[in-house]
Amino acid sequence: MRPASLRLLAILGAWTAAAAPVAAQLAPQTLTEALALAREAAAALAPPQARVRAIAGELDPRLKLAPCAQVQPYLPVGSPAWGRTRVGLRCTQGAARWNVYLPVQVEVLAAAVVVTAALPAGARLDPSLLGQAEADWAAAAAPPFTATQALAGRVLARPVVPGQTLRPTDLQPRLWFAAGDTVRISARGPGFAIESEGRALTNGQEGQPARVRTESGRVVVGQPVGERRLELVL
Repeated sequence: MRPASLRLLAILGAWTAAAAPVAAQLAPQTLTEALALAREAAAALAPPQARVRAIAGELDPRLKLAPCAQVQPYLPVGSPAWGRTRVGLRCTQGAARWNVYLPVQVEVLAAAVVVTAALPAGARLDPSLLGQAEADWAAAAAPPFTATQALAGRVLARPVVPGQTLRPTDLQPRLWFAAGDTVRISARGPGFAIESEGRALTNGQEGQPARVRTESGRVVVGQPVGERRLELVL
């Protein structure tokens, strides 16, 4: 056997020896409980009828955990419930108390809108170009669209391929009104709601604040929420 092959075998053997103690001390029951905890957290935010899967990653092979009679899984504060996350494993009964984090990949599988053909950026969507399929909602930060009707007439911001889900970031923002348009203003607060009219001073683009002058002359800033509609949250 060549020297290079011998060196490779030696490296692999050392890695396996380092990883084995860690894997051996994580009992199957511990992994089962950790993944169940991750699935429970994801299911609480998942849409109805969704299938939730949690797949365990690998602990750092450099870890050398002391034997532990009781390992308690927990969800670290701030860890996301979907996608790439982690579950804490805390030794509560052992000669040496330890705490490690198990990487976990969480998938949330549910129905979503997908495109049925390859489309370029700038293409205008039509219901005939859309379908339904099971998709991983956790694959991106924003959930996918679920109703084809809501996408009719929307314009793509980037190219898409057949079978791809559509999410808000795939679409160009809508222009709800232009500067100079008469706009209906809705103001909401604890226990009250007021409606009035004003004239737009800036374009009302979806996702961007817009300025409107009210009938009394006051300038307000709010979020465009529909055709010639501005919403203020007080």
